[in-house]
Amino acid sequence: MRLEYMSILRTDSCSGSAPDEATICRSHILGPTVESSPISREIAGLLDSYQPLVSFMGEYDRAAQKPGVADLTVGNPQEMPLAQFVAALRTWIEPRAKDHFAYKMNVPAAQRAVIAGLRERRGVTYALEDVFMTNGAFAGLAVVIRAVCDAGDEVIYLSPPWFFYDALIRAVGAKAVSVKVDPRTFDLDVAAIEGAITPRTRAVIVNSPNNPTGRLYPRATLDRLAAILERASVRNGRRVYLISDEAYSRILFDRRRYESPTESYPSSFLVYTFGKQLLTPGERIGYICLPPDMPEREAMRGAITMTQFVMGWAFPNATLQYAVAELDRACIDLAALQRRRDLMVAALSDAGYRVHRPEGTFYLMPRSPWPDDAAFTRHLRERDVLVLPGYLIEMPGYFRISLTASDAMIDKAIPVFAAAMREPVPA
Repeated sequence: MRLEYMSILRTDSCSGSAPDEATICRSHILGPTVESSPISREIAGLLDSYQPLVSFMGEYDRAAQKPGVADLTVGNPQEMPLAQFVAALRTWIEPRAKDHFAYKMNVPAAQRAVIAGLRERRGVTYALEDVFMTNGAFAGLAVVIRAVCDAGDEVIYLSPPWFFYDALIRAVGAKAVSVKVDPRTFDLDVAAIEGAITPRTRAVIVNSPNNPTGRLYPRATLDRLAAILERASVRNGRRVYLISDEAYSRILFDRRRYESPTESYPSSFLVYTFGKQLLTPGERIGYICLPPDMPEREAMRGAITMTQFVMGWAFPNATLQYAVAELDRACIDLAALQRRRDLMVAALSDAGYRVHRPEGTFYLMPRSPWPDDAAFTRHLRERDVLVLPGYLIEMPGYFRISLTASDAMIDKAIPVFAAAMREPVPA
């Protein structure tokens, strides 16, 4: 996840010798109430909220350029891409007809490949008209949130979260409501979710397996959540939707079977990206599926398509859609990823870290030995090991490790983690 473009959001590039000029410059970024600001209040507020992430990513981008660093920060590839992925692109970049590169919304062959894959893996058959191709799960989530939410609605997400749930919710004028998972098990705290539901609640976002905890939510927990959402929908007099972010549903360890929240609750949206199973986050393709028993599916089909239009054509490019049948059958080496998980969990535990064993995703979430996780991650960075501080994902006192690092990076990082544990905690 290279975020060089975020540098344009920083305030330290403002210039101007006169105080009034500097004030005006700062208001462009941080002054949502200044009428002369050239940007919207909504975006100004988001810029302010996300400034810690922006600043961190700027520092990370610079540090990651140093030769020999162990980059365990984000789910980026650190080795060459899958040969199957490259071969599929080479096959389908060659035009077959005059409209090969014409406007494409949902290429039927891509929809059929999605349906076949889900039927094979889950035994659930989706209708062709209920599969919507998107340019990744990021766009898919944005489309679903905008399709069902009005200004003033509330959307619940689980904490610790993926970075941008809050932003996507607030971008449509809704209120983002953060609910902590169980701190001991990282499982859903169903009672806390129930307590957070109000008459304004429109949706609950569930990410399983969860980024960053790696927790795969069991069917019994999902069924309890479904019962709560059904009762809330009746009580509120309108549907409370479940948005199932299934980006990591193919990244599972120990031969686990994926339990989709959409199979517990019909009023759900399945949102997926191929970017994780292929480790190609820069090539954006994914999909939204409506469950076969979703109420009012016909109306929702039109809403999804219209939202993709008004969001600036949130459909994937034609070449990637043609390749979906091949892409769906390809996957990174999960056995190698699991070996890295086992090696890192054992090494961190031996060094004295408190660390869980994730059931899926790319990530570990060890407890920081220093109370200030930002200071601890800076300490590691000075020793050429790059990780994500937990405060950026509503998990202060922890740090996140990405297992998409190469084996050489893992080998380099382990003794640095061990040495850091022996360092005295700064006063």
